[in-house]
Amino acid sequence: MKTLVKAARDLLGMTQAELCERTGIPLITLRRIEGRPDHAGLVSQESIDKVIAALEAEGIQFLDDGLIAAGPGVALKAKNPA
Repeated sequence: MKTLVKAARDLLGMTQAELCERTGIPLITLRRIEGRPDHAGLVSQESIDKVIAALEAEGIQFLDDGLIAAGPGVALKAKNPA
């Protein structure tokens, strides 16, 4: 989820501080969400849900594999095995 949150925020041109203001979570929490995997377990699911909800409220659509976007945007295709 970490790369998706950062990518979504970047697509919106939103800073970490702006996203924290909209969600009410501390900056360190967002940095942990967007950070390295060793921060796993340090962030509650409630905080992650707040971040996702705030990004979706701004028009971000998180896609599972096989879903199609409902508008313009970008998506990452699965890598072909070499």
